[in-house]
Amino acid sequence: MTLAVPTRLDVLARLESEAIHIIREVAGEFDRPVILFSGGKDSTVLLHLAAKAFWPAPLPFPLLHVDTGHNFPEVIEFRDRTVARYGLRLIVASVQEYIDDGRLAERPDGTRNPLQTVPLLDAISAHRFDAVLGGGRRDEERARAKERIFSLRHAFGRWEPRRQRPELWDLYNGRHRPGEHVRVFPLSNWTELDVWRYIARERIELPSIYYAHRRRVVRRNGMWLTPGPWLVPAPDEEVVELMVRFRTVGDGSCTGAVESEATDIESVIAEVSASRLTERGATRADDRLSTAAMEDRKREGYF
Repeated sequence: MTLAVPTRLDVLARLESEAIHIIREVAGEFDRPVILFSGGKDSTVLLHLAAKAFWPAPLPFPLLHVDTGHNFPEVIEFRDRTVARYGLRLIVASVQEYIDDGRLAERPDGTRNPLQTVPLLDAISAHRFDAVLGGGRRDEERARAKERIFSLRHAFGRWEPRRQRPELWDLYNGRHRPGEHVRVFPLSNWTELDVWRYIARERIELPSIYYAHRRRVVRRNGMWLTPGPWLVPAPDEEVVELMVRFRTVGDGSCTGAVESEATDIESVIAEVSASRLTERGATRADDRLSTAAMEDRKREGYF
């Protein structure tokens, strides 16, 4: 008997089926779910999958974006255009508003990613969301690899590894007490390469900065960062113009670019296939604050 070797298309079909099953489970088990949507590639794929899960009915979840105020303009434009195309409700939790009214203070390093936790938890509480779907993947970072697909958060939004529940035979436990909520990660088992191959297969539009383009950048702490309102080059830092692209998009103060000639999706897939670093490991300065930076933030309530 000859065993059939699974093809890449088979892998993508299985990942898609699993993600859609998870999204439908959320719709069946929870009263007030929301999807975190930033306009990045993972949240865009998640939105595409959610739309497929309920087609031809409209998507029954609103979207939530925790806006640091340091987002790339191309990403915000794409976010708003995508929300309008799907006809969805977008809730924006603004870090800048919290800084302006004194509820948060700017960090000395100017990085705002760690400041997202309080606006996120406040938005979840204010809108009484009991399930929050996000595009986190286990291959991104060690702390994410520890987390279940259904991740219980207690009444203060914190993640407690000891309260993680077993998930055998694709059975997900969404039980929670009043005030608690569950973070849900339908893309947990995907890799960065899976995401890009799925984007190619489904012809999913992304912000232009995911593809190589000429941009002014400055070298800082081993990364190419973009000058802007969030980053003023020091006198000894030279601003140069290079062909770069972004593997992940987030707060401009800590999201680096990589030198690249990949101007189309086939070239990006080839580039990602050859990479030995995850996108966060290669381009996110906030994850370099300590060896447990992400886990510390997750324990405080970060997504």
